[in-house]
Amino acid sequence: MSAQAVPGTVGRRPGMMDVARLAGVSHQTVSRVINRPESVRPATLAKVRAAIDQLGYRPNLAARALVTASTRMIGVVTTGSHFQGPASTTAAIEVAARQAGYATLVTALKREADDAEKEIRDVFDFLIERGVDGIIAVAPQTWIATSAERVARAVPLVVVADGLTPSERIHVVSVDQELGARMAVGHLLGLGRKRIAHLAGPADWYDALARARGWRAALEDAGCEIPPMLTGDWSAERGYEVGAEMVARGLPDAVFCANDLMALGVLAALRDQGVRVPEEVAVVGFDDTPGTAFFSPPLTTVRQPFDELGVLCMEVLLRAIDGEAGTTHSISPTLRVRRSSC
Repeated sequence: MSAQAVPGTVGRRPGMMDVARLAGVSHQTVSRVINRPESVRPATLAKVRAAIDQLGYRPNLAARALVTASTRMIGVVTTGSHFQGPASTTAAIEVAARQAGYATLVTALKREADDAEKEIRDVFDFLIERGVDGIIAVAPQTWIATSAERVARAVPLVVVADGLTPSERIHVVSVDQELGARMAVGHLLGLGRKRIAHLAGPADWYDALARARGWRAALEDAGCEIPPMLTGDWSAERGYEVGAEMVARGLPDAVFCANDLMALGVLAALRDQGVRVPEEVAVVGFDDTPGTAFFSPPLTTVRQPFDELGVLCMEVLLRAIDGEAGTTHSISPTLRVRRSSC
């Protein structure tokens, strides 16, 4: 029903008393409909909501926060838009939060910080001071653990990190990174590749550590030799450097890269050196970043369901706000096979 003026409301925004008069109820009943609808009889609820629709009334969120002790706002801490996983997960959280009636206050961490632990403390404090009902941290670096327990004593907390141990107050949500790595390496082993190198992500990322564990475990289970792990920083530039070094030092049968950007760099280096992919070296990435199907050759990669992850984060946070104790939730990835591996 479209908004319609009623006597006394022309030229101003309708208020709660206007809704009460139109519905023939008290303003306390209107307040309960807005803040605790489950406590109102269905017939009264329908009558008040019809009046709200007719007037085009919009509750004052600040006043509502005073009544309910809830701002209907959540904080989201993220590593920023330069990483595919955190950026996509954060976007999905924002959509899920809005559908649940929550606004989001998103705060990005600096890409390079002189004191990373101090920065995460300051960011958490910034959100808590603004009265958020809970926080989701899409910042899977290992140093987040030092602040997580302190923060969780103040507000419900969900952390996206595969490898962080939950507690009474901390909820952990993740894609199973170790399983994804096992899928990638298992695929390569099934193609007859035995010498499988791993270009890992930064050592202070939970996800990078989990992918390295999966790579190592898959090779051990197959009885294969485990070569020295190659260190990376998530960038295509580092992937190119490692690809060139492999050509100079001796090629493995395959390279499992901890993300797609590093795999892109490896592919470029091998192509520039005249190495045929996948005939001489197979390459597999991780994330299924948009555009990987158009790499040269198209990249086999582990797909992470970031949209599903964001929705799950919000669902878990809502349960945490309702008082549920800390839990762990994990989503399985899938393997997208393309021409870079076979």
